[in-house]
Amino acid sequence: MTTRYSKDHEWVRVEGEVATVGITTYAQEQLGDVVFVELPEVGKTVAKGDEVAVVESVKAASEVYAPVSGEIVETNGALEGEPAKVNADAAGEGWFFKLRLSDASELEALMDEAAYKAHVEAEA
Repeated sequence: MTTRYSKDHEWVRVEGEVATVGITTYAQEQLGDVVFVELPEVGKTVAKGDEVAVVESVKAASEVYAPVSGEIVETNGALEGEPAKVNADAAGEGWFFKLRLSDASELEALMDEAAYKAHVEAEA
């Protein structure tokens, strides 16, 4: 299972035709303490680049974009009651939503871990 990254600091992990999406540890560190998460509706179809979720911290609110196109098949409801899961484990338990890929070739435009690290260093 490979993880790919977007320039907007989302990560995508694909199993079969379902992609799990969350924000990177770097993004979480920039936000600080997460206090609220707004998740998309299951069944919603999203296009790559669409604003899909919102994460709010003590510092700022930030959109979470769809790094790939597809249909939302599941959301991490645990985040609504416990948004701090994003701080504790952004790349694991703090995932936001899962979607069924409509175009797997979109994954090719995303970065691997080494490219993402270089992207973050270039931003700093």
